[in-house]
Amino acid sequence: MKKSTTITEHDYLRAHRKASREEELALHGRPLPRSKPHRSKKTYDRKNQKAALKRLPFELSCGSGIRL
Repeated sequence: MKKSTTITEHDYLRAHRKASREEELALHGRPLPRSKPHRSKKTYDRKNQKAALKRLPFELSCGSGIRL
């Protein structure tokens, strides 16, 4: 008895996703994130600004202990 093979919508979508992912790996060499939103560099982001202050090679402090 021979099985009849029918391609369902689920099978079609699965094969399309797999082919798309393989093409992406071939183009970019690594998988690209799908759910990560793009962040604008122009928007206010306190977390990144605070991190930038910690990376300074010298210390910026107002109370350095020097009095005139």
